[in-house]
Amino acid sequence: MAYEKLFSPIKLRGLELKNRIMFPAMGTKMPTEEKQVNQQLIDYHVARVKGGCGLNFTEVCSVYRLASPKKFLAISEDKYIPGLKKLADAIHEAGGKAGVQLWLGGFAVASDPEQMIIIPSDVPVPGTEYTLPGASIETIKEAVNAFGEAAKRAVEAGYDTIEFHAGHNYTPHSFLSPYFNRRTDEYGGSLPNRARFLIECIEAIRQNIPEDMPLFMRLDAHDDYLEGGLTIEEVIEFCKMAKASGVDVLDVSRGNFSTAAIKYEVPPIDLPRGFNVENAARIRKETGMITVAVGRINDPLQAETILTDDKADMVVIGRAQLADPEFCNKAKEGREGSIVRCVGCNQGCYDGFVSTEMPFITCLRNPALGREAEYQLTETTNPKKVLIIGGGIGGLEAALQLKRRGHQPILCEASGTLGGQFALAGEAPRKEEMKLAAIAMGEQVKSEGVEVRLNKPVTEELIKQINPEEVIIAVGSAPIELNIPGAKLSHVTNSHEVLAGKKEVSGRVVVIGGGLVGLEVAEYIHEMADHITVVEMLDQVAKDLGQLRNICVMESLYASGVETVTNAKCVEIKEHAVVVDRMGNLEEIPCEFVVVAIGAKSRNFDNIITYCKENNIATHVIGDAIRARRALNAVAEANEVARAI
Repeated sequence: MAYEKLFSPIKLRGLELKNRIMFPAMGTKMPTEEKQVNQQLIDYHVARVKGGCGLNFTEVCSVYRLASPKKFLAISEDKYIPGLKKLADAIHEAGGKAGVQLWLGGFAVASDPEQMIIIPSDVPVPGTEYTLPGASIETIKEAVNAFGEAAKRAVEAGYDTIEFHAGHNYTPHSFLSPYFNRRTDEYGGSLPNRARFLIECIEAIRQNIPEDMPLFMRLDAHDDYLEGGLTIEEVIEFCKMAKASGVDVLDVSRGNFSTAAIKYEVPPIDLPRGFNVENAARIRKETGMITVAVGRINDPLQAETILTDDKADMVVIGRAQLADPEFCNKAKEGREGSIVRCVGCNQGCYDGFVSTEMPFITCLRNPALGREAEYQLTETTNPKKVLIIGGGIGGLEAALQLKRRGHQPILCEASGTLGGQFALAGEAPRKEEMKLAAIAMGEQVKSEGVEVRLNKPVTEELIKQINPEEVIIAVGSAPIELNIPGAKLSHVTNSHEVLAGKKEVSGRVVVIGGGLVGLEVAEYIHEMADHITVVEMLDQVAKDLGQLRNICVMESLYASGVETVTNAKCVEIKEHAVVVDRMGNLEEIPCEFVVVAIGAKSRNFDNIITYCKENNIATHVIGDAIRARRALNAVAEANEVARAI
């Protein structure tokens, strides 16, 4: 399919873009401690430009020197211009257009305790006697001026356009929203007063950029989870004011980080694809403004349909380009079948961003993210026959990378299907995209000519017959079994059996284990069961879920009436009850079925290791075969091993 609308040019004032696809501002943790652009960030953007993207925006770029946190880009002083210019130049050289997103972070700058938190009204700090003060008129005027000066620097650095961030609970949004803005002066109260700070910022930006430079504005369609917050009607009225002050394009997002609405900012797989498009369409229709649709747009046909149905003029394709920097080229050239799809897992992008352990974001589907230069595919000068044991997502990744480098991978899978536990996880509610991604990855492996042998458990005899030079062990993990009285009773099963459709349950069901798998099983069976109780020995359930998936799963469990019991250790299973120890007290939970979901442990492969050692065959162990973890780890380790062979 040609996707004619998606790849048609669009003119915004004096700027012509070659297509309708925008790579949005996303936090990466790549900028230096000193808030400067580095080569890593340049390589990251250039890969997406070369991949065919029409417009790249920097991640949030601090405009005000006193509210400019470490590890975020800044444009608050002239010393940042050379680095930002280097990024803009590199984007231009690669054939793209560059935008800078101007940002005043409000509460978000609290990540750096030395920085000033600029908010409209006083906010008491929970657990302390301290109150964060609302901004003074003097600070407001300085902030407005800072936006103007930042815009001037963006022009000097050679950017094609600017985006004013007025959403996501940052300072401008906080002024606009009646939930956060309780002021009684000219910057609070009525909508025109609450909009005053934003309009002054827009005018300051417009005064410092050329007449033919378009101005984007990112904003929320409405407030979520904020009682008495912004309505879409108020947002539409504000957009009309912004248009009169010089905004050309609306980038319609959603969410805030003060509530569970943060799930809308980096929407996980649990939220429907394109969940915010109708809001963008309404705002576009009622303002008459050029509008960008945002929110889990990760498929070229989906994007094309949004445009041809006249719902928006452009689309944000963000995480889909993290997963595959060649997304645009592949779609344009009719190679959409080879697109590596974002599955909204959030493991590498959002969880990686908030993690103190990850130095910068990554992607489950694309371990080269943030390592674009060092992960350039290099052809081997010494082709080897490599046996890969296990056809889960780690084994598939290893097979693809080895084949592309010129090796001869042979993949053996004990079962009759590829995809392993990643495909199984896709059986859980709202996770079909994971299953489809695993299936597509298996098809990709076959289409690229990898020899795949299904229903082929690997024995010493098979290794001898194949005679590989190296072996990658990606056998994954198996469910941990309960070692308590009654664990072998006929009404006891495990999460894998249930998700695979091998065992059905009904009546009252107890799920033992309140981690990710246990909770997803509880969701999966809620239509079959009369009542579900999840038993967890820790003090809370869902401890191993990332923040945003946690919100979605817990909301779904609550809506489904699933009961959770914490600080409860299962000590015995009877014919019609589970016995738990809750802080020294024994309690019985009545049930007809029991599903065990207490985790997984690596499968045993000692015989393979022994044989390979005796025959001097180099071995590599990856993923859950080392220890049960996230799919992110399996893919990253597979890629690393495949590049090293």
